[in-house]
Amino acid sequence: MPVITLDKDRFSQFIDRPITVEEMAKWLPWLGASIEETGPDFVKIEFNPNRLDFSSYTGVARAFCGLMGWKTGLPEYVVKRGSIVINVDEAVSDVRPYILGAAIYNIKIDADSIAELMEMQEDLHWGIGRDRRKASIGVHNLDPVEAPFTYTARDPETSRFIPLGRTTEMNLKEILEAHDKGAAYRHLVDWAPKCPLLVDGKGQVLSMPPIINGELTRVEPTTRNLFIDVTGPDLNAIAKSMNILVTALADMGGSVESVQVKYPTQTITSPDLKAEQMKLRIRYANRLLGLKLSETQIMQALSKCRLRATRLGRGVLNVSIPPYRTDILHEVDLVEEVAIGYGYYQLKPTRSAALTRSKQHRIQQLANHVRQVMIGLGFTEVMNFILTNEANEYVKMRKRVGRVVRLANPVSSEYCIARENLLPSLMRNLADNKHETYPQRIFEVSDIIDVDKRTETRSKRKLHVAAVSIHSKANFTEIKSYAEALMTNLDLQKREIIAVKHASFLDGRTAGIQADGSMIGVLGELHPEVLNNFELENPAGAFEINLEKAI
Repeated sequence: MPVITLDKDRFSQFIDRPITVEEMAKWLPWLGASIEETGPDFVKIEFNPNRLDFSSYTGVARAFCGLMGWKTGLPEYVVKRGSIVINVDEAVSDVRPYILGAAIYNIKIDADSIAELMEMQEDLHWGIGRDRRKASIGVHNLDPVEAPFTYTARDPETSRFIPLGRTTEMNLKEILEAHDKGAAYRHLVDWAPKCPLLVDGKGQVLSMPPIINGELTRVEPTTRNLFIDVTGPDLNAIAKSMNILVTALADMGGSVESVQVKYPTQTITSPDLKAEQMKLRIRYANRLLGLKLSETQIMQALSKCRLRATRLGRGVLNVSIPPYRTDILHEVDLVEEVAIGYGYYQLKPTRSAALTRSKQHRIQQLANHVRQVMIGLGFTEVMNFILTNEANEYVKMRKRVGRVVRLANPVSSEYCIARENLLPSLMRNLADNKHETYPQRIFEVSDIIDVDKRTETRSKRKLHVAAVSIHSKANFTEIKSYAEALMTNLDLQKREIIAVKHASFLDGRTAGIQADGSMIGVLGELHPEVLNNFELENPAGAFEINLEKAI
C-alpha cells in the first residue's frame, strides 16, 4: 500500500491555516486513509491504491479542505492553448506507441517539492503504470530544450546521451546493461530492435522512455518551467497518470499549457482536464447507505468531496467529477463519496431486527468429528481432488464403468470425471508413497458425486469417509476393528456386519455395513489384483462409509 508522510507545517501551507498533528490524525482517516505513524511534527498515512491523487500534499489537502468544509465544490483547471508539438514517429508503433505531453510554467519548487514530485511519480508508475509497463512518466526542465519534440525509436548502439545521475555519455545498450534503472526496466524494451527516445528540435535527448531521463533536463530548485511526458502501450493509463500529475502541479501554482501530439493518423491535444459526468439516483444512494438523505443533503455531501452535483429531476443528480478522480467508475463509487461527505462518524450502528446465531452445518460438524476419531486411531488425513479418471476409479479397482458425471471440456485426461468413491484416490496416494516406511494408514473425509441409479440423470454430493491400512500383516480383522471403533464413536447402535461380495475386495474377507436396515458401507481386504494394479506389494485392508446415511 502506498504511503505519504505529511509534515505538519508544510501541510498547513497547503490548507492555508495552522493545524496540529492531533487534528490531522483525527480527521485524515475519515478520507479513507489509515494512520501509519505519528510524530511530533508529522503524520504518515497509508492510502488505497485507487486514490493515487493522495500521493501528493496537494491531493490530500484538496480532499481534506473539502471534508472540513473549508473549500467545497468542483476544482476548476484552466489549460491554456500552447505552442509545443510532439511529432510521433511510426518507428515507436511496435515498441511503445503512445505519448501525451503537458507544459507547466511559472511554478515555484524547492528541494522538498522535487522529492515529493519524484515520490508521486513512482506511486503513479506503480499504481496506474503497473511498474512502468502500462505508463511511465518523464518530468523535465523545459528551459534547456527547444520544441518541436520528436518521439521516435533508434538503434541502441548508435544513439547516445548522458543519463540522469551520470556525467558521461552512454549509448542506449550500455544504459540497459550498466545503469541501475536500465538493468531494472530493460525487459520493457530490450526485446525490440530499436529503443524509444524523446528528442528536441536540436536533436538533444530528453529521455529514453520508460527507462531514464537525460541529465540535460534535470529538475532543480531553480527550475520554473516543466515539460511532462507520459508514454506507454495503454492510452487510458497514460491519460490518467497525466491528469493526476498535472492537476497536482496546477494546485502547486503552475500554469498549464496544452501540447499537440501529432501521430501519423491523428492529432491529440493533451492534457484533457475537463470534468467527467455521471448520474446518481437519490433512492439508490439512500438504499445502499440505509439513510433518508434529501436531495440537498446529498448534493452538499458530494460538494464536500470536491464534486459538483446538479438536479436533473425525478430524483436524479448529474455529478461532475474532477480529472484527478480516476477511481470513480460506477454509480456505487458516488454513493461512497456521499458517505464520506456526509461523515462516516455520523452513521449510527443498529441491531439487526432478526437475531441469529451462527454455527457449523451438521454435515461439517460430522466431518470434523470423524476426522478427530480417525486421527485418534492413528490414521493420517489426506485430501484429494473430486475429479479423477475412469482408469483410476473403475479399471484399477476391478469395477465396471458406470454412469458418471463427465466434464464437457476437461483440461487433462487425468481429471475428466467426478469420483463416486474415495477409496481409489487413497490407493493412488499409496502408489505415490511406496518409498515411505510401513505401516501406512491414511484416511479421507470428503465429498463424492453420486449418480441416481434409477434415473441415471440426477446426481448429488454426498459425504463419505474412507480409510486404508497397508503393511505386511494387514488383514480383515484389523480393518474391521477400526471401522467398528469409528461407528461406536458415531453412536451407531443399530448396525450389522454382514458377508457381501465386492469386486475390489477378496471373497470371504469382505463385509457390508448396515445401519437401520440400510447398506452404508463396505470393508475388507483389498483384492491382490487391485494391489497389483497400483503396484503395491503389501496386503491392505480398507473401508468406505457413506456418512450421510450413517446419521
